Amino acid sequence: MHAVGLLQQSRCVYQGNTRAPSPTEREIIELHDYQARIRSNCADYLISLLPSAHTPLTNKVQLARHCPPMDIDADKQPVTKSGWRTPASMVLVQLFNTGMILLSKVSIGDGMFIFALLAYRSLFGAAFILPLALLFERGKWREMGWCAMGWIFFNGFIGYVVPMSLYFYGLRDTTSSYAVIFLNMIPLFSFALSLIFRLETFRILSIAGSLKIVGVLLSVGGTMLISLYKGKTLHLWNPILEHHHKEQQTAEVASNQLRGTILLLGGSFTFACWYLIQSRVLKVYPYKYWSSMATCLFGGFQTAIIGIILRRDKNAWKLGWDLNLVTILYSGALATAARYCLNSWVVARRGPSYPPMFNPLSVVFTIVLASIFIGDDITVGSLLGTVTVIVGLYTFLWAKSKEVPDK
Repeated sequence: MHAVGLLQQSRCVYQGNTRAPSPTEREIIELHDYQARIRSNCADYLISLLPSAHTPLTNKVQLARHCPPMDIDADKQPVTKSGWRTPASMVLVQLFNTGMILLSKVSIGDGMFIFALLAYRSLFGAAFILPLALLFERGKWREMGWCAMGWIFFNGFIGYVVPMSLYFYGLRDTTSSYAVIFLNMIPLFSFALSLIFRLETFRILSIAGSLKIVGVLLSVGGTMLISLYKGKTLHLWNPILEHHHKEQQTAEVASNQLRGTILLLGGSFTFACWYLIQSRVLKVYPYKYWSSMATCLFGGFQTAIIGIILRRDKNAWKLGWDLNLVTILYSGALATAARYCLNSWVVARRGPSYPPMFNPLSVVFTIVLASIFIGDDITVGSLLGTVTVIVGLYTFLWAKSKEVPDK
């Protein structure tokens, strides 16, 4: 009550509406301390809205001088309202991912060596992330010791070389509409690994725990439905890009469906393992842009070395002014650098559980655009399975958001 009375007096004095009674010396000291805390919190709040995180101290003092008293809890971090920009950014991320899958499928179908594609894509991605690291984390590369470099090197192998190789070879043996489904299985594998290594608690009798199980079963069942049941083929439109060897490619996909499914599952599982390693990397070296740039750099060199061992033909590594170069530049600039920046920006404002909610959009975009541009078949089984996977994923994410609050 005493603090409330002081606050009312301070507001009266500040607004000039009424004249406050003469306070004692102790009340004056308490009042000044209270107003100083409020103005400091107000300054911190305004500074958090600025684009730069390294605002000089003089700016903070100047803001505090002109800041009216505000009732802000110092223990609560202010949330920046970004309106339509956060969902629009996530839609762009899914469009970038869809374009990367479609372009990669066409390039691989035309005979591009997969390890050459991965090596060039990773190196170009490192080149595009480097300016961002110099801009936002200037000078932090000096803090990268041998321990951090070792973890980043290992992160490049587990987080890029292994999962991307498995995923792209699975993409070669299947269709783009089928392969994109397995990217939505990554949160489920991450959840399973968290339970195995006891990184996350699981209460099966709670509502959230039961819904997690339902979400996992629906997602796995939807994937099996797509694999085992085709149903009637829906010819909705003619593809824009006609393939001369479409019948041959369709026969190869049908014969290699099982192998491609195993490769895609392996890629999704190793992607989930990468999240565990990434958390360790950020503890050793907490600078995201430099660690991402170094991961892309190490991953590019590792895939290049493995690719040279597997195929020493110089023609497999040549780049020309064709679709392969467009795929590499697109994957490095948009599907790597831009996607990473947008994800980081959204996570800082809405929390880590927000971006995965938009992952099913890439499934819808890929199915529709793959059918329009490259002629992937849309079947009744693929539609039913896709809807089942999306419902299962949203059920799992909703249950996870209710059980574990964002940090």
